[in-house]
Parts: sequence; structure tokens; C-alpha cells
Amino acid sequence: MEDSKLFSEFPPVPTEKWEEVINKDLKGADYEKKLVWRTIEGFKVKPYYRAEDLEGLEYLDSNPGQKPYTRGKHVADNVWDVRQDIFEEDIAKANSIGVDAVKRGATALGLNAMRVKTLGDMEALMKGINPEEVKINFVCSEDYLSTLKLYAEYVEKVGCDKEKVMGSCEFDMFRYALTFGRFHRGEEGDLQAAKELVEYAHEHLPKFRVLTVHGSALHNAGSNIVQELGFSLAAANEMVSRLTDMGCKMEHVGRSIVLNVGVGSTYFMEIAKIRAARLLWSKIVEQYKPECDCPYKLYINATTSRWNQSVYDPYVNMLRSTTEAMSSAIAGADSISVLPFDSAFKEADDFGYRIARNQQLLLKEESYLDKIVDPAAGSYYIENLTNEIARGAWEHFMKVEQAGGMCKALRAGLVQDEVAATAQQRDMDIATRKTTILGTNQYPNLTETMKEKVTEREMCCEGCCKGDEVKTLRQYRGAEAFEQMRLATEKSGKCPKVFLLTYGNLAMRKARSGFATNFFGVAGYKIIDNAGFKSAEEGVKAALEAQADIVVLCSSDDEYAEITEQACKGLKGKVKSIVLAGYPKEMVETYKGYGIDEFIHVKTNVLECLTNFQKLFGIE
Repeated sequence: MEDSKLFSEFPPVPTEKWEEVINKDLKGADYEKKLVWRTIEGFKVKPYYRAEDLEGLEYLDSNPGQKPYTRGKHVADNVWDVRQDIFEEDIAKANSIGVDAVKRGATALGLNAMRVKTLGDMEALMKGINPEEVKINFVCSEDYLSTLKLYAEYVEKVGCDKEKVMGSCEFDMFRYALTFGRFHRGEEGDLQAAKELVEYAHEHLPKFRVLTVHGSALHNAGSNIVQELGFSLAAANEMVSRLTDMGCKMEHVGRSIVLNVGVGSTYFMEIAKIRAARLLWSKIVEQYKPECDCPYKLYINATTSRWNQSVYDPYVNMLRSTTEAMSSAIAGADSISVLPFDSAFKEADDFGYRIARNQQLLLKEESYLDKIVDPAAGSYYIENLTNEIARGAWEHFMKVEQAGGMCKALRAGLVQDEVAATAQQRDMDIATRKTTILGTNQYPNLTETMKEKVTEREMCCEGCCKGDEVKTLRQYRGAEAFEQMRLATEKSGKCPKVFLLTYGNLAMRKARSGFATNFFGVAGYKIIDNAGFKSAEEGVKAALEAQADIVVLCSSDDEYAEITEQACKGLKGKVKSIVLAGYPKEMVETYKGYGIDEFIHVKTNVLECLTNFQKLFGIE
């Protein structure tokens, strides 16, 4: 039977018919509110997409390995480098970790060169590591040009073919300015340093990429996806434009750039972001009319999100970084750096490095993600996300261009203000639990303590005074505010007792006691749950016997009318606070008159409310 006959039995259903059925099922509910997702980036995501939504997407006709390289990398495969970033400054320790990582599957290393001052130091750092087989990326250095010269000298000494030596320097004048409030050598001095790096690498290590744009720095400051991508591409374009004006060949500058993106938890959006990055970079490069295709081939290193990591329930970080690594692999990242799951609160150790490395190896050896080029191709959803992200990122790119370029935009605070506004919105979503951080602002492990495990660490590559030439961006994690509150509880030696006075309807009292447990549990308070009391007086007696500090009434709205007044009479003045789980709007003022101090419900700003309780108990 011909395929045409087979499929003729299933006539196509027009979009109007789908919409008709959907609206019928909604029973009058608002379609936009119920089914359309408005992302933090500002565009709408429909509940479903069809082939007609792909019309007009010009890049869909390209093949993997062809311009504009949206469909995977610049080569027609999906093999990526398993990169292990090692920030250890001690040369011997860094070498030991690196050698072990390579033996166990790493194909690229990030090494700290802060203490590498001589050829002997470089030899010690590289001992047992073959530069032709392992891509070396210098993640920290006081002077990247000096480090690169020592590395080139080492490569020549050990007899490596410089055409086979690949890696990168993480020289990024913009990240430095956003971190320290000034350009390291001044704007012109930094550009001159970049020019010297490009020219030296071209002559001595032609496959080495010496300029890095850290979109991850924006990501870890709380930016959204289109901001990270648009501003990163603006920074990369600034390097190309300024360095070519200084006499560098566009081909040399273009192929010297690494885009280091942070990959978060919005799985499909992150896949689309990396695909959109290649599309937009091709659009930028073609304006320079390069003599070869090399500058089009943007090298992307994807780093799992530090912003998403949490101190509490840290093993959840393994799940987060696994999905982030999956997004990176499916999108066709050239290399992937998975942060150790416990790096939010301690220096990485063998176990943390091993798990981070093995997460990628499993994606290769068990899931075969390296065997399929552009597995997202043709997905109506992902292709439309790619297009929307490209549009949004391009708008941010153009804002920077209209401001006169990245340097001027940073001095004007354009980039910083936009990212800070988004970060503030994301913080509010976490505070109100619109965004869930498992184990931190929702579903905490009530028995977990972390004060003995958290260690203070110095920032890599710091060691210079800050300036006020450029407004800085704060690198932080979304979970920090809740973590600081719970750590304060642990360190104070005080542990307020929260007594759940449950009454009446089984389903409602269990639901609200569960809500209250999560609510106060995220601050590290001791929760005393109960099976249910027959009367308010019985519950009050049990609460006082338990020496409760906070009593939470947990029942249905109707049954609160039966117990609230009596419970408040028995508890007022004998406990620190009386709380009601829920918000019976018509009775709020009446219940406040009885003695209810606080109402906790799904619209409560949890962080703000718990901060007030911390003050009540003198916990800072």
C-alpha cells in the first residue's frame, strides 16, 4: 500500500478545529491565562505548535555543519568535549586532579594559571597531560599573554604539533569590568592586550582561542535568556569591531572567540538559546564579509548554572545539572562544564569532580546523545522557541549598538540595570514561591543541618582593588536569601517550635498542615504536627504542654469559625504568635480581632513573612 493511501485515512485537522475543542474544554475559562505561558523574557509560549508555525524560518533548510550552523556545531557530528574546570591554585594539586580527570574521561581541562610564572611551573602544571589530546583552557591568570607564551614554549619543548593543540584563554575585559568596577588596564589597554593575544596565538598556537565572552556571568547575576545572549553577542561584536579597527584581521579575531554560556533549568529554552546563538552570530559575522568561513564557526562552552544551585538538599543539584547538561548536548555545545554538585558551599573534592564528569559520560555512553546531530531539529516547539529567543536577543544586541557599543553601554549602566531588574523579578518569584527551589523555599528536609558544612572561599582571580568606572553586577544564587535565613536559625542556637493545631475536615487540615510544615520548615523551625483535635480547648492544652512558640490553626475556612475565637483566648499572651493557615477573606478582620497575628497562604511573600518571624525571635 502506498503511503499516500495510508495517510489519506487520517485527514488533516485544521487549527480552527483544535481551538474549538480546546475552548469547549476550558468551559469559559480565559485561554490566555490558562494555557499561554508568558516567559520572564517577555514573549508568549503557546500550548501547542503546528507545521504552519514553522513557515518563514529561513534557517530550517540548512544542514548540520553548514551556515548558519543553527543545526548543531560547525562539524556534522555531536561529539562534545567533557570539560573539567579546576580552580585550584596550587600547581601540584591542580595537576594531580587534572591527570585523574583525564584518566577518567575528561577531554578538556580548565586550569588556574595564577601561580604559573616560569616554564618550570608550566611543566609542573602539565605533567602527564598531552596537549594534543586534551584541550587546555586557562580559567585564571594575572597576565594571559605571559601564560600563553609559557604554554607555547612548553608545547614546542615537548614536541607537540601546534596545529593539533587546542584550548582557550578566558580573557574577558567585560566580565572583569562587571566584577571589579573598572577595566583592568583601562579600556584601551585591555583592547591592546586582546590584540596581542590574538596575534600571538595566530602565529604560535593557531587553533587556540584566546578571547572569551562570559554570558555565564550575566546568567549568574540573574539575567534572563535573551539578555544573556543579546549582551554576550554585543560584547563579542565589540571585540571584532574594535580589534579589526586596530589592525587585526577579522578572520583571526572571529575564530579566537569562545562564548561561555550559563545553562539553566528551563530545559527547552536553553536548547533553543544555544541554537539561536549560532544563528545570530552568523548574522553578525556576515556583515564583516570574511574571506573564509572560520569566523562563522562560533565555539560554545556551556557551563551548568551556579545560580540554580542550592546549599540545602544539595543532591538535588545533581538533577539540576544533569538536565542542564542534556540541554547543552542536545543543542550542540562544543564543550560542557558541569559544576560539582556541592560547589555552592565547599571546595570541590574527588567525589564532586567524579559525579560532575560522570554525568556527561552517562549522557554519551548510556543515552548516546553524541551520536545524533541536532536531535531537536524539526520540533515545532523548539524551532519556534529558537526564533523567539533570537528575536528577543537581537533587540538587546541592537540596544547596545545604539548606545555606542558594549564599553559605552557598561559605563552607562544599560546592561547592569536591565539584568538587575530581571534579577529582582526572579528574586520576588522565589520569595513568593512562584518559582520553586526544591529543598530550599519548598519541601525542605526538616532534619538537615548545614552550618558545619558551609565553608568560606576566596574568589578566583581576585586580588585587585575595585573601581567605580563601571557599575558592577552581583554574582549570586537564587536560593541565597532563604539559605541565609535558615543558616541564621541553625547558628543562633534557637529553634522556634511551630505547633500545628489541626481540626475538622481531614483533607483540609492535612493540606494546610502540610502547607504550614513547608512554610516554616524552610526557616529551620521545629514542626510539631498532630493527628487532629476534637476541640479548640484540647488543641490549646496540647500546644501549651509542648511549649510551642508559634501555633498554626489548620482547618477548613468553614470550621475556622468554630475554633478560632476559643483557640485565641487560650493562647493569647502564652505563645509568641498565633497563625492561621489560609485566607478566609470575609473573616480576616474578625480573626485579627480575636488575636490572629498572621495568615499564611499561596500568595504570601514567604521570605518577607519569615524574616519578620526571625526578628520576633531575635535571630539575625
